[in-house]
Amino acid sequence: MIVTGTSDWHGPFKQGKGSLSTTTGTLRDAAYTYASRFDGAAGAIPEELLATGHAGCFNHALANISDHHDLTVDYVHTSVALTMATDDHGPSIAGIHLTVEAKVPGASQEKFAEIAEGARAWCAFSKALSVPITMNATLAA
Repeated sequence: MIVTGTSDWHGPFKQGKGSLSTTTGTLRDAAYTYASRFDGAAGAIPEELLATGHAGCFNHALANISDHHDLTVDYVHTSVALTMATDDHGPSIAGIHLTVEAKVPGASQEKFAEIAEGARAWCAFSKALSVPITMNATLAA
C-alpha cells in the first residue's frame, strides 16, 4: 500500500505560502506559512501532522502488541511532543517525546512498560525516522 500527501509552495521562504493535502481528502489544501511553522501564527504545521500520525501509529502498535500478549487495550491516549530546532542546514527536528496513558486490564506496570517500549520501537513512524529517503527531482520548464 502506498499513501500520498502533497504540498504546494509559492514564493520565498519567509514571505511565501503553501498548502498541504492528503489524497484521501482527510486534509485538503491546509494553508501554511513560515509564520505558522515557526512563529505561532494561524495555519498548518507539517511537523504537527508528523506528531499526530506518530501518536496514532503508536496507539495501534500498542494495541497489536497487547493482543500478542493476550491483553486487550480498553483505551490508550498518546501525546507526541515534537521539538523543532535549527541546525547547520536550517529547520530540524531535535527530538520526539511520547506521553502515554492506557488502561489494559490484567497488565502489570512492568508488562505495560515492556509493551509500550515495543510499540515505541516498532511502530511504523518510529522506524520511518531512520529509513533512507530517496527522491526524484525535476525542474519545471
